[in-house]
Formats: sequence, structure tokens, C-alpha cells
Amino acid sequence: MDIRPLRSEADYDAALKEIGRYFESEPPPGSPEADRFDMLALVLADYEAKHWAIDPPDPIEAIKFRMKLKGYSQKDLADLLGSRSRASEILSRKRPLTMEMAWKLNREWGIPAESLIRPTTD
Repeated sequence: MDIRPLRSEADYDAALKEIGRYFESEPPPGSPEADRFDMLALVLADYEAKHWAIDPPDPIEAIKFRMKLKGYSQKDLADLLGSRSRASEILSRKRPLTMEMAWKLNREWGIPAESLIRPTTD
């Protein structure tokens, strides 16, 4: 199979070029070509995570984004967190999220935990 870790931009570019052909003609599942595609995808993802990691968004920005995306109002957030004043304080950054709040937002609204437990930016 001869797939090795990517150590340079040249290695990365070559792997991108090679994996591109699989998008044009998808290999049959379980075939050696499908295995090669999977391995290329893994080494590419590993290289990208190491060289171009994307930090999760600020917790408050993540909440606002989910509210906009799903059409939720501040009242919806208040219903989830237990009070209007708490929701207002969270959105205005006057009150930090508790672990219980983060858990509810993750479970009920599907906001990634990585975003909710990250320190806020002011």
C-alpha cells in the first residue's frame, strides 16, 4: 500500500492529488482501492489537524450561532437554562456557563461540548 505519514507540504499536495481521483471514481467498498482511499484520508486529516487546527468557537458565539441557525429566541434559551435573567446574563457575558448549563446546551441543542467548555473571549 506504501502510505506513510505526511511530513511536508509537498507530501500533503501529492496525497491531495492522489485522493482527488477517488472522488471522481469511487472505489468499491472493501477493495484495495477503497482501503487506500481510507488511509489517504486519515493521513491527510492528521496533517491538517497538526498544521491547520481550527479552534472551536467561543461559547457565547456558539450559542448565538445555534440560536440563529435553529430560529431559537432568548426565551428558548431562558426555558432551557431556567430563567430569563440567566439567559440574558449569559448572552451579555455577565455570567459564565456552568457545567450543568453546558451539558443542557450540548444535549438539547447539539452544541459541541468543546465549544461550550472553552474559555470565553471578551
